[in-house]
Amino acid sequence: MSRRRGIMSSRLKEEIAKELGFYDVVEREGWGGIRARNAGNMVKRAIEMAEQGLAQQANQNNTNK
Repeated sequence: MSRRRGIMSSRLKEEIAKELGFYDVVEREGWGGIRARNAGNMVKRAIEMAEQGLAQQANQNNTNK
């Protein structure tokens, strides 16, 4: 079975890994070396960032009306 192509850009994944403090593992072992918990925290943080961006966009749209 083939793997699905990632949705997050490499740059975003690196930014989040640095923010969460496990980018050193990624540099040493690659993305396969991170723990499942860290991967889950990365997804959670990406969702939070997306929600914040949507909220800001909605606020901008409401102020422009």
